[in-house]
Amino acid sequence: MEVKNNIRRLRFEKNQMTQQQLADAAGVTRQTIIAIEAGKYSPSLTLAFKVAEAFGVPIENVFQYEQQGGE
Repeated sequence: MEVKNNIRRLRFEKNQMTQQQLADAAGVTRQTIIAIEAGKYSPSLTLAFKVAEAFGVPIENVFQYEQQGGE
């Protein structure tokens, strides 16, 4: 099971929003955004909604859940 995200693409589509600007909008540190964007950290449901809200898109446009191993 893996959570994928489109944060990098969405940041650039949103007038090249910086990681810090997204962090400020979501109420977390820039390091948290870096970890989520790199796929090293899966956000809480609340944080996932805050990130989606910062982009003005539904949560499924930001995060996708994928099962590994063809199950």
